[in-house]
Amino acid sequence: MAPTRSADRIALLDVLRGFALLGILLMNILSFGLPGPAEANPTVLGGSGGLNWTAWFLQIVVFDGKMRAMFSLLFGAGVILLTSRATPDIADIYYRRNLWLILFGMVHAYIFWYGDILYYYGLYALILFPLRLLPVKALIRVPVAMLLGMTGFGIYEAIQLPEIKQKALAAAKVEKPNEEQKKAKERWEDMLKNWQPSSEEINKELKAYRGNYVENFKRRAETVSGWHSGPYYSPGSWDIVAFLLLGMGFFKAGVLTGERPTGFYLKLLCFGYGAGLTLNAALAWRLSEAKWDLIVASQAFAFYQLGRLLVVLGHVGLLVLIVKRGVLTGLTQRLAAVGQMAFSNYISHTLIATTLFYGGYGFGLFGKLERAQLYGVVLAIWVAQLIISPIWLRHYRFGPLEWAWRSLTYWQRQPFRLTPAGDQAAEEQPRADEELGGGLGIGEGGVLPALDLEGEVVAGWRAAGPGQGDGAAQRPGLGEVDAADAEVVRIADRATVQSDDVGEIRPADR
Repeated sequence: MAPTRSADRIALLDVLRGFALLGILLMNILSFGLPGPAEANPTVLGGSGGLNWTAWFLQIVVFDGKMRAMFSLLFGAGVILLTSRATPDIADIYYRRNLWLILFGMVHAYIFWYGDILYYYGLYALILFPLRLLPVKALIRVPVAMLLGMTGFGIYEAIQLPEIKQKALAAAKVEKPNEEQKKAKERWEDMLKNWQPSSEEINKELKAYRGNYVENFKRRAETVSGWHSGPYYSPGSWDIVAFLLLGMGFFKAGVLTGERPTGFYLKLLCFGYGAGLTLNAALAWRLSEAKWDLIVASQAFAFYQLGRLLVVLGHVGLLVLIVKRGVLTGLTQRLAAVGQMAFSNYISHTLIATTLFYGGYGFGLFGKLERAQLYGVVLAIWVAQLIISPIWLRHYRFGPLEWAWRSLTYWQRQPFRLTPAGDQAAEEQPRADEELGGGLGIGEGGVLPALDLEGEVVAGWRAAGPGQGDGAAQRPGLGEVDAADAEVVRIADRATVQSDDVGEIRPADR
């Protein structure tokens, strides 16, 4: 099977992906620059007052988990895009692609940074192939039920924690605690260690990551091997599966491609932000007032899944409205370029940050910057990628890692540099409506402006002709949509060959 052209891309997905990728760095920078527990608990290291408190508060309310959730939605959408091709070898392509992603993720996690998400996306993508045929309602209701179930379990755990603490304290006062007290003591101490580690534990992590490469590799490998050896069905990974399924459902329902009416996205924005930001802000404020007490933290984070689901709906609603209304086009085109190079830009975050913060091959700044200062690094990387990504895509069809992944997936070296317009037309693959049987392509890189509203309509769409209404457009199985809604998926005539990208594809915003 041949890869698809960038003329078959859905521009809105690139914008969403670029936004999610840059937003993920707001969370990942904490893992890069501070000990793990400091991500959620600012009293561990990095400062908890002034600008540092503001940075923590905004992180918890607006970004924590939400960017990874959006990235997961887009990876799920990518599953539908890729498997919509009516070709006999689609399963081979699909599984080969995700097995390579697992390998990429393992290399990334062990060699560079423990917070990798690629491994998990590749791993759980293996079970998504047969699930792609589920009806839209199932693909939306099941993951929502999973997230609500996780919220319910979190509430139950939070209710039990004060009793566990009392039993643990009682165990410490007697010479021979009973079995129940022993278990409670072990559990409480383990939770306390992960939330508020001792100075000794913090110094061990600082020493490991500021030290030479062998030291930080040993520390990292210990963490990664523990995570990767967990059972496939571990509840700790259910949220990844849930948002992957939800992305599949949202794509099928036209939510992620801008096909729903403008009022639908306005409702998403108002409800998602209204409920989600209010909930998250109230919980974060309470946690701060309690001086980041472990029991209060367990109560606040019990609503983590619900809060992130609501806010990510608001993010999607806002971004779709921006694109549909044609405002901030300069920014959205640059976000689309970042999204088209998501794999390469994601890995570049790691290379830049580990060089700054780790010892050995880097400058060893781990734990030396405050939380607010870390976001200066984020801003610099954002600016660089928003400038460099469009320039790169004027000369190359894909980002370098997208090209490598694509070549490995198809077992054939793919063209990399752009050719002159005259030669390009001769090199393009067959038209998508012939190649994909009316399906939609899946993108991986290409040329801007992907949001040129005068360009070619995405494969599977057709502009209305005489007698079909004023500018209406149709997509198989979805009926008519407004011309304004169809505009979001129009692609520039200048677009070039491309496909399968990580952008459909984090954690580290754990």
